[in-house]
Amino acid sequence: MTWTAEEAAVLLERARSGDEPAFTDLVAPHRRELQRHCYRILGSLSDAEDATQETLLAAWRGIGGFAGRSSVRTWLYTIATRASLRLAQRRPARVLSWDAHPARDPLGDLGVPDDGVAWLDPWISAVDDPAETAARREAISLAYLAALILRDVLDFSAAETAEILGTSVAAVNSALQRARASRAGAEGGGSADPARPAAEEQRAVDAFVAAFEAGDVAGIVALLAEDVRLTMPPLPAWFDGIADVSVFFAERSMVTPWRVRSLVAVNGMPALVADQQVDGVWRPGAVMALGIRGSRIAWIASFLDPELLARAVSARY
Repeated sequence: MTWTAEEAAVLLERARSGDEPAFTDLVAPHRRELQRHCYRILGSLSDAEDATQETLLAAWRGIGGFAGRSSVRTWLYTIATRASLRLAQRRPARVLSWDAHPARDPLGDLGVPDDGVAWLDPWISAVDDPAETAARREAISLAYLAALILRDVLDFSAAETAEILGTSVAAVNSALQRARASRAGAEGGGSADPARPAAEEQRAVDAFVAAFEAGDVAGIVALLAEDVRLTMPPLPAWFDGIADVSVFFAERSMVTPWRVRSLVAVNGMPALVADQQVDGVWRPGAVMALGIRGSRIAWIASFLDPELLARAVSARY
């Protein structure tokens, strides 16, 4: 639902006077994007929901004093950004296996699910959102990340970003410069190229799907970067480099048939929702996100959590 400027102005005045249903209607068009914004900073759906609820509660309590010097959207993003940064400082960073454990032998023990790790909780969407490629960069501090998201993802001006973060335009520009430099220097295994051509990416995805469903290990390996990584949260095991990843596909992953149920986007990256045949029965297997660099697959995150699989089956890429 969206409102015209006139309708929004009426709702704002009613909300200022204490009309809670009017406030609910006023902020409703922004709720989903606020939740996604919080997720980009926090990397957890549950934490993002907590931050969103905190944002809306704070906005309701403060609506009477909202002077209208900025738009309602900018005001809400100010509250949401600060709520998310506070929450991020109190909770552990969300990670993948290579952030928490050493690489393993692809023919060795995969370990058991590690409940002591705050695993990255992927955001699954029906279409690829380029904004998500800036969502989680381990090398970027929270302050830099917030500036990067507000400027490069949400297209706020430097002045608006400074207002949201409670700092100066010069400080925003400095943070943004550092964030961009840090992102540009991120290692290939940890992030994919956000400027990759869509057609080139799609060709790589299509080729991977075809090889994966055919059980064509050589076809899969031909698509991998030399420094490819493969992780399987919540298992601690991950594999580093094309040699070990190739062995894992050949000797373990592809010894049973797979089929692709659908394509989705995970944090803006293309992903397969895949079923695995076990004892002649097709069962939910994994959500496999592909980090693509150029025409090569730089990393594969194969999420095995049943709850995540249930969320993914209803989405379409």
